[in-house]
Amino acid sequence: MSNDNDLINTIKSHNPFDRPLVVRSQDIWVTGFPDVPSLNAHASDVVFDAIERVRTKQQTVIGITIKAERGLGKSHLISRIRRRLQNDGSALFVYTSEINDLNRIKAEFLRNLANSLKQIGSQGMSQWRELATAIFNEAYNKAFTLDEMVSHFSEVLKVNSRVVEHWTDRVLGIKHDIENPDIIAAILWTLSSNPSEERYAINWLAGQELPQSRADALGLANSSVQDREAQAFSTVRQILDLISHYKPIVICFDELESILMCNDAGFTASQVTAILAKDLYDKIKRGVFVTAMFPQTWTDQIRALREAESVTDRIAQRSIELTYLKAEDVIALVSQWLKDFYDQQEVTPPHSVYPFDEAKLKELGREKPMVRKVLQWCAENWIIPTEIILPPPLKHPVESAYNKEITAIESKIKDDIEDNNKLANALKFSFSTLVGQILGKVQITEITDIKARSIDQGYINFKIVGQENGNVIKIGVAVLEGISGRFLQAGLKRLIEYKKFDLTRGCLVRSKNVSSGTKAKEYLDILLSHHLGGEWVLLKAEQIKPLLAIYSVMKARNDYELTEAQIIDFVLQNRIVLDNNLIREIISAPSGQIPKDAIDEDI
Repeated sequence: MSNDNDLINTIKSHNPFDRPLVVRSQDIWVTGFPDVPSLNAHASDVVFDAIERVRTKQQTVIGITIKAERGLGKSHLISRIRRRLQNDGSALFVYTSEINDLNRIKAEFLRNLANSLKQIGSQGMSQWRELATAIFNEAYNKAFTLDEMVSHFSEVLKVNSRVVEHWTDRVLGIKHDIENPDIIAAILWTLSSNPSEERYAINWLAGQELPQSRADALGLANSSVQDREAQAFSTVRQILDLISHYKPIVICFDELESILMCNDAGFTASQVTAILAKDLYDKIKRGVFVTAMFPQTWTDQIRALREAESVTDRIAQRSIELTYLKAEDVIALVSQWLKDFYDQQEVTPPHSVYPFDEAKLKELGREKPMVRKVLQWCAENWIIPTEIILPPPLKHPVESAYNKEITAIESKIKDDIEDNNKLANALKFSFSTLVGQILGKVQITEITDIKARSIDQGYINFKIVGQENGNVIKIGVAVLEGISGRFLQAGLKRLIEYKKFDLTRGCLVRSKNVSSGTKAKEYLDILLSHHLGGEWVLLKAEQIKPLLAIYSVMKARNDYELTEAQIIDFVLQNRIVLDNNLIREIISAPSGQIPKDAIDEDI
């Protein structure tokens, strides 16, 4: 046992349970919370058995649906699956929870697929590099490790700039079902030790349009605007076919209920995702689908689909229900959290659940609580036995959730800042908290969507309506960050059509330069002209981070057990939006100037 003073001081200064207890999408990819293997072991055993059956080719595809109320550990379970696969390398892992546009679900899934494969796999590098190495080794009958492959790529590229083209041709000689050779080329480019080349290759695989100079350098063709959604599914299918040749793939759909919107056809996120999973099930050669949802979602939404039987026969070949905790589960849960904590602090407690009383924990277990409720109880009862400690000052209920999301945003800001829909939604939500307030010289009265035909939708993200010096102003905000070429041109063309979209001012939000001599630059010059009086507001990572974080909290408010009113109160108290320079620039009088700090698109 440790020195009593060390133990007491540790307990006084640290409460391991005083943290956001919600497992969010970003937690799936990190160590996150301690895993207690005995909790919901019946569910993870079913998933691991399915993976093994697919790996050994006893079955080709298995669909599993996990049904559980909020807080019973669906995301904990998925995190356990991800960690097992990262340790044993038996399958590649894909996680989908963030969907920003339900009308383009295939393109959204392609983005999630590309971002998932960018995560570290079982060999210490990205899953993309695992796939690229397997493809090369098969084509050339080699046995390179990932480290050797990355080194080999770098050496060959120095003496032969067309190495990817040659390797692609060799691979196509044995992969006759690959319809788009650029997919092979882009996957091979992920082996590059040049971070810029690797990033642009993954962006292309995610369905993004590259700056033309970058596309030319990598030998990749940009897709057309019209074919983007159709091409996305074809690209997804070909990537999954490639992976399936070497390993099974495990695709997890989670947090579907947190997406509070429907597509143009009236389908919810859960319904759209279930239909997508069915379509993927029919196309994939080898894999396991895991779909997590609330029991009510299953009953009210999935079973209500017109094609319900077709969907459920695929995604729920095996159906699992998670259970509430029992007394022994509570002891196991708390013991594991405390073991990790005391090991980290290098102190030894007198027993495994110290400073709690085991009898009280068992009594709590008899109430059949959820994991989160047990951990919340521990946070509230973290005291040294027999010693009175003054309670800590009260924190705003939103503070912990906000800090958790800020930390997550910090780790993935390069991805988030390329996601137009996410940026636009964060800005729109932020401005909605200011309705009725005066910012600068503008009293904001309304935040609305742009009324447009389908061909014009998605370019101008929202409209700010307000009063300035007695005049009505209507600012159309277009976030055109992670795009270039024809997409950028199309967005700027619409931003200058004030009469068509009922605007008095157009505002471009973007960090990257617009190339001279292009049609997009012509439209930009018109926007910034004295005649239109539009503005270009420079997008800066530090300014958008807090807005992305508070928007993430709002989306996950049910998981965090927060209300919309609490979140808006936190925003107003801390002036997160009101003092944000990006927000103030958008609403302020336009300068009509091109920002000096705009970065070169090729950097």
